[in-house]
Amino acid sequence: MAFADTFKALSDPVRRQILELLKAGSLSAGEIGSHFDMTGATVSYHLKILKQADLIFESKEKNYIYYQLNTSVLEEILVWLTGLKEEATHEAQ
Repeated sequence: MAFADTFKALSDPVRRQILELLKAGSLSAGEIGSHFDMTGATVSYHLKILKQADLIFESKEKNYIYYQLNTSVLEEILVWLTGLKEEATHEAQ
């Protein structure tokens, strides 16, 4: 995982909203798009960026593709950020 891709993906508020939607479970692109006032192509673009950052993954069921959170990447980010905080706190003492 490249943190640069992850933070680029997280920098956009629409992509953060998509991640919030996926907290409740897997959704299709159409279900995700129904929460936004944008074209299907724009939704697909945001999903592509999130997939490239490994923040989501897709699974196919019949004729549909469903998107889900990749919590392992989120956990890696939290561990890294926690480590930074601990180092900063330790140096300040």
